[in-house]
Amino acid sequence: MIDTSLFQHGMAEVELGVQLHYVEAGSGPETMVLIHGYPETWWEWRHVMPTFASAGYRVIAVDYRGAGNSSKPASGYDKRTMAQDIHNLLAEHLLVSSPVVIVGHDIGMTVAFAFAALYPSSVKKLVLVDAIIPGTPTFKAFLTTGKLRNSNLAHFFWHNARNNMAETLTAGRERVYLQDFFDRIAFNFGAFGPEVIDHYTAYYAAPGAMKAGFEVYRAFDQDGDDNEAFLRESGRLRMLTLFVAGEESFLGTMPEVVLQEIAEDGSVVLIPRSGHYPPEENPEAFATAVLAFARRK
Repeated sequence: MIDTSLFQHGMAEVELGVQLHYVEAGSGPETMVLIHGYPETWWEWRHVMPTFASAGYRVIAVDYRGAGNSSKPASGYDKRTMAQDIHNLLAEHLLVSSPVVIVGHDIGMTVAFAFAALYPSSVKKLVLVDAIIPGTPTFKAFLTTGKLRNSNLAHFFWHNARNNMAETLTAGRERVYLQDFFDRIAFNFGAFGPEVIDHYTAYYAAPGAMKAGFEVYRAFDQDGDDNEAFLRESGRLRMLTLFVAGEESFLGTMPEVVLQEIAEDGSVVLIPRSGHYPPEENPEAFATAVLAFARRK
């Protein structure tokens, strides 16, 4: 049972007309920022937030632009803009002045990468969880394998279909669509019982939520251009970086390669009994790995 009394909710305007919803736990001297993936919300961190808070961190989990209780504007889904949202939240509203440990999963991983690229002095350590970065050789290769059957990234193309086809065909079928993500790329299916799927569906069935989710993927071309330019002009990230992946993830051996492409000083940890969603599939092992890295001198 999760002690929800530990969680404090807030809203902050980070851009004119754009509000981010965030959840805090703990009040330690160091700050840990958690950025969720798709199709999730801040709630994906519910199991690990109390552990991080008990370890002495001020933990801040955000609903990124377009997700959960945050605003769903028509634009701004490139990851640099989404990273700027979170930077504004931290600096202007939550008055975080020291470098943070930032943890990003899936789409949140691409936002965390953009945050680290834009604001390196604001990042003490970076944790990237089970995804690939647009614009890198691994990303390009994964999209051009020549294999169509059972592609784990078919939604990258589907979300970019013409004429808002993704919105049209998922309207009223949000639960079926979201269920597929967990059925397809999770390992511990017990982590995603009906009540969990119902929880996420309630948010993604809200007006504008599915479209916002698709726009996050439609921005990948821009993200790729931005990331390529950054890596070409500035080189790889220099802060200590950890790549966390599920031992049963569809990424296979890619974490080491991805890390080599984007970071100068990095390491990889594989979480047992987990597919693509380590914070929910095996939260104990995930929290242990993140804390060990965060405490490293």
